[in-house]
Amino acid sequence: MRVFVTGASGWVGSAVVPELVAAGHEVTGLARSEASAAAVKAAGATEVRGSIDDLDVLRGAAAASDAVVHLAFPVDLALAGRMEDAVAADVATIEAMGEALPSGGAFAIATGTAGLARNGIPATERDRPSADAPIAARQPSDDAALALADRGLRPLVLRLAPSNHGEGDNGFVPALIQIARKTGVSGYPGDGSSRWSAVHVRDTARLFRLAIEVAPSGYLHAVAEEGISLREIAEVIGRHLGLPVQSVPMDQVDEHFGFLGMFLKPDTPVSNAITRQVTGWTPTEPGLIEDLDKGHYFSPGANGAESTAG
Repeated sequence: MRVFVTGASGWVGSAVVPELVAAGHEVTGLARSEASAAAVKAAGATEVRGSIDDLDVLRGAAAASDAVVHLAFPVDLALAGRMEDAVAADVATIEAMGEALPSGGAFAIATGTAGLARNGIPATERDRPSADAPIAARQPSDDAALALADRGLRPLVLRLAPSNHGEGDNGFVPALIQIARKTGVSGYPGDGSSRWSAVHVRDTARLFRLAIEVAPSGYLHAVAEEGISLREIAEVIGRHLGLPVQSVPMDQVDEHFGFLGMFLKPDTPVSNAITRQVTGWTPTEPGLIEDLDKGHYFSPGANGAESTAG
């Protein structure tokens, strides 16, 4: 299968591309810089130079493919407080590639699970986020992708866990570690019972491959562990950094954790039962706590702050 991947040199993309190549697919990756192009080629793929704003480039690459895996997102706009603009740009990107991808092709996009669960009940692939859920802002992208079924494509929306962990992770867990170092405490919200789901990035990559190969249209959950308490995560971080572990009152969570606060307050367990059933996916990589205990998250220079999981 000929597969075009946006975000091919990003955190998730850098795992997806070699997974696809190893399975015998012919992969083309979008690269906006020399460094990105070099990473794409090193992973065994062919680079296409351009950005997600270059709609003609995207159309051409999609037209020459049997499947699209869309992992890029206008993060700069989102971090600048312009989420509506970021989502509008993403919708335009999805529609442009969807118009060009030949009929019958698979079209997979990435989104998140933040705030999807309600009342502590694990969210399923059939659930939609409430209007106040952090991930609800990206629903127009989901809807644009799913609408591609009307033109004979097979759209797939993969909801990624808040933690797509592994060595080199630059997402939410490294952000928690940075905050702990800055504040001198490894904090957790309230009583610490709120939960995050988690998955190793290599398991996520395997699911993207299975999605475009065999999955029917709809939502899939890239979630290996249904829910890990934030207190347990804080305890591991505190132990490795030699810092006290303590509760942060709920009315101080936003002040203490900054942008991350909105992702820490909800209890967000997530089920993967339907995903396993329709794809045959079985996560095999280490869990989040085991991965943290390996120590690579705490080595000098290991932590970034930008999230690619959502």
